[in-house]
Amino acid sequence: MPSTIPYDPSLVLGNIVSQDKLDNLIAISAAQSPADAAEDTLNSLIALKRSLDMTVQELIEMNIDVADVIKESQDVGTQIADAAKEYGKAKVQAEKTIQPLKAKIRTLSDSVESPIDYNKTQIKQMPLSADSLQMNCQYFAFDQNQQDSGTHAATVAAFVGDSVSGFGDSYSFQAKTSAQSQVNSQHQNHNISGTLVVTITCTHKDAVLLAPFILDVDKSVRVWNSLFPDDMIKTTDVKSIIKTMAQQDTAQEKSFTVLSGETCGSCFIGMVHTLNATDTTSTETMYSIAESIQGQFSVGCWFVQESGGFGVDSSFSNDAKNLLSSQSITSHCTLTVMGSIPSIKSNNVLMAVQSFTDFDGASSMKAVQTLQNATADDMTTVDSAASNARTGGQMVAMQTAKINATLSGLSTIDNQNNKVIDTNTLMDAMEDYVNKCIAGNIGIPINYYLKPITKSQIAQMWLAKYYPNKYNLAGAGDDSNNDNNNVSPTT
Repeated sequence: MPSTIPYDPSLVLGNIVSQDKLDNLIAISAAQSPADAAEDTLNSLIALKRSLDMTVQELIEMNIDVADVIKESQDVGTQIADAAKEYGKAKVQAEKTIQPLKAKIRTLSDSVESPIDYNKTQIKQMPLSADSLQMNCQYFAFDQNQQDSGTHAATVAAFVGDSVSGFGDSYSFQAKTSAQSQVNSQHQNHNISGTLVVTITCTHKDAVLLAPFILDVDKSVRVWNSLFPDDMIKTTDVKSIIKTMAQQDTAQEKSFTVLSGETCGSCFIGMVHTLNATDTTSTETMYSIAESIQGQFSVGCWFVQESGGFGVDSSFSNDAKNLLSSQSITSHCTLTVMGSIPSIKSNNVLMAVQSFTDFDGASSMKAVQTLQNATADDMTTVDSAASNARTGGQMVAMQTAKINATLSGLSTIDNQNNKVIDTNTLMDAMEDYVNKCIAGNIGIPINYYLKPITKSQIAQMWLAKYYPNKYNLAGAGDDSNNDNNNVSPTT
């Protein structure tokens, strides 16, 4: 990503400029320049590579030999690799150099009041510079959806019969079993990720100037005496003020600097990364079994004959459910805008997890009862087929049982809309920033117009204000007109 425009909040139009702060910004800009130049070289080569590749495709469609063009494209690819390496080195080195310099910039600062007469000074915008825009945008998106589902239903019916007789006694044994099972497993994994990087750097044509630049003489004297307590202007000693004027344009003359104008630029550097991951795993197993065991015996002897029977019928059903549904949303946004404040709007993201459609006890019991009744009906079929086999001397014929669907479905619960910063937010902010650039009246200083104020100039203006007739001096330290701005003293 390109560097931001160096900026110190204390360097305000019309205020006294600290040379140390200005030198610090110049040092930051100098440290950024190699990395910015390396990035421009890399981006230019990438654009050239893409242009050559598109040209190759066009020439192939026109049946033109592209061997030489392909070779040049490959050479550019090698240059891109070298340029990327150089850019990485330059960027790392620049950050190491810049961080200590940025640490010197303070958000809060104090300064002596500006000597400017704001009641008479005007702020004007003049098209002294030029509009320009440099933009680089990178977007990566990844959407993956994986779903696995398995459903199994089985019905098993069995009949076992045995008969034993001897010496007038007979014994028969019958066992019938019917079982139904239904198993369902589902797994869904859905990942949506997106990364957007946008960088825009602009210069603006309108320069901001203080014109006319009018100084308040009394404020100027106070500012000078505050900045140079060892070389004060003594308004009570007119002769010393006249003597001060003699130092004009000498090497020993001191001065302070006021920021009287600036040309402006702005930058928009934003990155947003979002990840929306949804994972749902569910299993459900339903099992029902019905068993019947019957025994018949007959005992014959010389005097009596006895017969009887005993049996056990049982039915069992079970329903087991297991579900884990989770959703995680991660959003990381970094936005640095210098010279403007774009509109930042959040967007809605839908959060929803899955649940079983029927999860209360009554619904689960109803599903179990449905499966259990179906299993019992199968027992009737088994018993009927076994009876036919006994009476007809045929093989046991099993009828296919009907499978009743009793598994629970999944439904969405906990729908909620959350406000997040995503790629759409960054694009809306970028669009608003560009509109404000077109409208103008934005930006931070990228070029400073400095106006030095010397001691002799202040002395000259003070004499012109309080002794206009006695000391009629040509010129002034500001843009004032002596005839209109001087105040005649009372005699």
